[in-house]
Amino acid sequence: MIARHWRGIARATAADAYIEHLRVETFPALAQLPGFLNASILRRDVPLGVEFLIVSYWESLERISAFAGPDLEAAVVPAVVQGMMVEFDTRARHYEVSL
Repeated sequence: MIARHWRGIARATAADAYIEHLRVETFPALAQLPGFLNASILRRDVPLGVEFLIVSYWESLERISAFAGPDLEAAVVPAVVQGMMVEFDTRARHYEVSL
């Protein structure tokens, strides 16, 4: 199993809208992709706003390509989400889940 990590900092006023976007748009779309297993939203307040760490779980790196395309580490950040963020990663990180 592979964990894909992406982080961004949302404006404090956009944090709830971002969570809603994930729940209504992103996660249902991911659920339709073969190999997608689950995802978590981690959040914490930081001086610039609200930092989010999104962790999605996949069967394999190969399955992630259906979401990310051929460059598996390319972050997938729709324009609507970019507008909510103060800063965000342009690259995702992948970890093999050992436990």
